[in-house]
Amino acid sequence: MGLSVKVTTSARLHLGFLDLNGGTGRRFGSIGLAIDRLSTSLTIERAPIMRVEGPERERVAAHLAALRDHFGLKSHYGIRIDTVIPAHAGLGSGTQLALAVAAALRGIENLPPDSATDALFLQRGLRSGIGAALFSTGGFVVDGGHGADKAMPPILCQLRFPEEWRIILVLDDAMQGIHGVREREAFAGLSPFPADAAAEICRRVLMQALPALVDRDLPQFGEAVGYVQSILGNYFAPAQGGARYTSPGVAGVMGELERLGAKGIGQSSWGPAGFAFVASDDEAQRLVGIVRKENTAPRNPIMLICKPRNCGAKIEKIGA
Repeated sequence: MGLSVKVTTSARLHLGFLDLNGGTGRRFGSIGLAIDRLSTSLTIERAPIMRVEGPERERVAAHLAALRDHFGLKSHYGIRIDTVIPAHAGLGSGTQLALAVAAALRGIENLPPDSATDALFLQRGLRSGIGAALFSTGGFVVDGGHGADKAMPPILCQLRFPEEWRIILVLDDAMQGIHGVREREAFAGLSPFPADAAAEICRRVLMQALPALVDRDLPQFGEAVGYVQSILGNYFAPAQGGARYTSPGVAGVMGELERLGAKGIGQSSWGPAGFAFVASDDEAQRLVGIVRKENTAPRNPIMLICKPRNCGAKIEKIGA
């Protein structure tokens, strides 16, 4: 049996931007959290010819070819993709897929890990740096946004997320969030972001959300995230048909979860994924049970109870 390398990485939530104004010389800055549900898993091995099998094989083949040339490698490889995070759902699927390919190739060629460099090369993290950071570390991450250079945003803070808390993830698999050309057009069409709103978001994150995580104070953490989400949701609403949520179905469920006492209600990135935080698994099960009983829709939205993922991607060498 020859050597193979398996990489498994999980979805992430984008909880908001710090500063869309850019008046200080840096723009964006992001808040992110790795979760344990919905994963991308692939395995690479040496092969007589280049071979990629499974979902998203065209994207994986393109990443593999680019990285092979970039590293000056002459070997051929086979990749089997077992699972992928849903694309364009606000869960960081593209970055996690690209970095999984890069980590697998580095693993089989005994190259040192470097997710930040790989993300830049594969043109990930053009706005947010949390995807590459969470691939490496998991947990809760805040990055400092982009400055004048083209480097990856610096990671300002990485914390373990309370293991006992749960995230209720709400999905609409009949829709996709804004992406690609539409995303660039959406950003270009938005009005300038107010400096005072950016300042208050930064204050809420630094002086409320982060201390609350350290203190395991869910109400304070939820209040901070909810505030950030309300400001950003209203700002992005014109690009989302005038609503804070991409999916009306997700919006309805989020309203019910908030009414039932869940904290930190919001949408991850352009959605349609929504999220809410609760203090325990029992509470998550209770709230999800109530909403499912009240919601008569046959399939959507989907609700998943997630744990935080306080570790980076799992990279396994098999048959070494």
